[in-house]
This record gives sequence, C-alpha cells and structure tokens, in this order.
Amino acid sequence: MVKFELGYTFLFLLIIVGRASGGIEGVIKVNYKFSGSERTLSALKAHDDKRHLRLLAGVDLPIGGTGRPDSVGLYYAKIGIGTPSNAYYVQVDTGSDIMWVNCIGCDQCPRRGYHGLELAFYNRKDSLSGKLVSCGHQYCKDVNKGSVSGCYGNTSCFFSETYGDGSYSLGYFVEDIVQYDQVSGDLQTKSSNGSVIFGCGGTQSEDLTSSDDALDGVLGFGKSNTSMLSQLASSGRVKKMFAHCLDGVNGGGIFAIGNVVKPKVNMTALVPNQQHYNVNMTAVEVGYQILNFSADVFTNGENKGVIIDSGTTLAYLPEVIYGPLVKKILSWQPDLRLRTVHDEYTCFDYSGSVDDGFPQVYFHFENSVSLRVRPHEYLFPYEDLFCIGWQNSGSLSRDKWNLTVFGDLVLSNKLVLYDLEKQAIGWTEYNCSSSIGLKDEITGSVHLVGAHSLSGASSLTAQMALTFLLLVALLHHSLFNGQS
Repeated sequence: MVKFELGYTFLFLLIIVGRASGGIEGVIKVNYKFSGSERTLSALKAHDDKRHLRLLAGVDLPIGGTGRPDSVGLYYAKIGIGTPSNAYYVQVDTGSDIMWVNCIGCDQCPRRGYHGLELAFYNRKDSLSGKLVSCGHQYCKDVNKGSVSGCYGNTSCFFSETYGDGSYSLGYFVEDIVQYDQVSGDLQTKSSNGSVIFGCGGTQSEDLTSSDDALDGVLGFGKSNTSMLSQLASSGRVKKMFAHCLDGVNGGGIFAIGNVVKPKVNMTALVPNQQHYNVNMTAVEVGYQILNFSADVFTNGENKGVIIDSGTTLAYLPEVIYGPLVKKILSWQPDLRLRTVHDEYTCFDYSGSVDDGFPQVYFHFENSVSLRVRPHEYLFPYEDLFCIGWQNSGSLSRDKWNLTVFGDLVLSNKLVLYDLEKQAIGWTEYNCSSSIGLKDEITGSVHLVGAHSLSGASSLTAQMALTFLLLVALLHHSLFNGQS
C-alpha cells in the first residue's frame, strides 16, 4: 500500500482589533494536525468524502479540512479560553460557522487525541467569566433562524447537529473570554482577549471522537453571523475581512483577520444567497487556449459557482469540465502510459520536469480575475509516479453537473482575501514566507506581519510539510445521490 510522508505545517492567524486609542492586531497561532504521520491515498479521499458531506449538509459543526495529497492533514489553533485561561487545540475551519469545544462530562470523548495529545474539557464553573447562553438570546435565535420553540425563562440554548455522513454533536452554548495574541508592532505581538459565544459539546458520535484525529473542538470562520469573526465584527472590534496565504514551498503561512492592504488584491463578487464562499467562473484556459464551453456549464446546478474552500485537499470539477480539461492536459504528452490507482487517481510515469512538459491552467472569473495553476501544483507525486489532482465530481452524481470546489491544489502560494463587508473575494500569487501589511483602521498605520511557526505544541512536532492551508473537504457518492 502506498503512503505519503507527511510533514509539519502551521498557520498564523491575525486579528485586527480597534479601540478608542488605536487599533490592535491579534494573533492565533495555528498548526498542522497530521504532522509527522503517514496517510494513504484511500484515507485522503475518505477524509475528503466525510468533510464535504458535512459541508454540503449545511450544518453548523463540521469537521475541519485537509492539506494537499502529499501532506494530508487538518489545521489546529492553540487558543486560551476562560478566566483563568486554559489552552485548547481547535481545528480552524472556513467552512463552519461556530466555534465549539468539548466540555466536562462529554460522553464518549477521548482523553487523548492525535499523537497522544492530552485533550482539555471546558468547565464553565471553573471560569470566573463563563456564563450560560439562554434560549432567548439573540445568538440562539440566529443559530436557529428564529425564536426557539418552547423557550422559557433562563433555559439554555441547546444545539443538536447531524452531519451528512450520519455523525452528530450535541451540547449547549456558553459565553466566555477567548485569549489570543495581539500584534503590537511590526512582527511583534502581545496577549489580548475578547468575549465569544461558543458551543459546549456534551455528546459526540463515534465518528467525531476517534482518538486518531481528535482535537478539543472547531474554530469556525464561515459566512454566518454566528462565527467568531462575525461576533468580533458586530462589537466593532474587527472589520469583517480575513485572508490566508499558504506556503506550498517552505510550509507555513498566514491567516489574517482585518484589512490587508499590502499586497493589493483584485476582487470578484461572491455569489449571493450561497452558504459558502462561491464565485462565478467564466472560462477555462489550458496552455493559452480557451476551452469551448457554453455559458450554462458554469451556472447549472443548485450550488452556483465555484466554492473556494481552504480545507479541501484537491480540486473537484463537474464531468462536463473535467473531461475536456484533463484530455487537453494529457495531449501535451500523447505517449504517456496511464494507470489508475485505487480506482480513482489517474497516474503516470514521467521523468522530466512537469512544468516544462505540461500546460499551465487558468480559471477566469468575473471582474477580470484569473487564477493560475501550474503543472507542479495540479500534478502530485505518488511513489515514482505523478497523479492528476483534478477530480471528477460528476462521476459521483446522477446529473453530471455537480460541484466545482477549489482546495489546496489551487490555493497554495496565493494570498486569498475575503471581504464580507463588500461580499467579494480575491487572490494574488504571493511569496507566503514573506510579510503582508494590515491596516489599523483607527490610527491608519500599517503593521507588517510575516509567516511564523507554532511553538510549544508538545508532542505534535515533526518535519516541515510541503503545503499549508486552513480548513474543509469533499464529495461522496451518497451525498450526490441524496441531493438528486
């Protein structure tokens, strides 16, 4: 059985927090979950399957994302919660909308997680600042999209979430102080905190409590008003903007909340009324030749546009796009002997430079925004072979139109900016080991922030990985049948 050597990757999360006397940037350091481990191709796809089932089911508490196929893994942040503060390792996920951690008394929750990490269990009674969230609280109404039936008095706000793969999480909401680091100047930080409402998990299904993968919870950065980002923005402490830059060469990267002003990024509008970060694609170009698609290819289906998902491992295209794209790529090397690995990956032996022997691919979007994917990004190594990272989502569906989802395969080595205030998203190719500039909205000053490693992760140490990225993954046969 073929396995990939996995490395050590991390993410650096920055939060700009404004106050009357001037703005403050904050930082949450994030690490690569599957550091120092090996994952098989089948495990890679299985994780994508489960992850996107949860994503597409429209649930509030999905599992976090994966990395590239040659460095598979979720990403986790070390944050402090409570007064006094206790440390928690939470998966960072742009595809989910709330933050939650396991709580004291959690049924079936393991005491140790990945690589023997000792897991923490939140106890509101041990925190001087912790308090219950009642069912009449506006946050509870937002989560439930209206008033809670049977709510009376100070009854707690409960949640019961069932994911697309049948797993579930049960618990209630609490409010407490979350600790993170502030940027106090160029490449300098200090401790800060803010009050956040989050889920207190009391019961998890077996799928969510595997000691091989378990962490303390999930930190959601989705579009909903229930996310930590939205909570901080509603209090006027941050702008509803964030960005990530994932270094596919050296490992590491940056995930920043706030107004990134350096470098400049061209933006395209988010598709309205979609649950996730969807954008409208207008054309596909292979080797400087535009593929001949009708306009409805890019708009057909219930889920409009391309989902930009930093936790998905590969890139998934409807069959009507996948077929012509792969055919055009392989036409550059007509003598290749193709073989199928695990009944789903198209692979081949090639001894030359893939960047010299295969075409670049450009995806074009509204407002003249384009995204370039080079051969060494869409072809990944598998033992002594190269495998095609593009995946056919249509082959898993009945209507052959399904989803287009761009994950780490195309997002690495790019600064991706999300502007929820203007409902737009954009990206630019960038050296993710360098620094970016974040503007303090109060003082107008710009602070430089560079990529950083997460220290003090105890047993979770290993070699640097090839790539990096936040959060979400993908596609399963039962999902598509269920949506048809």
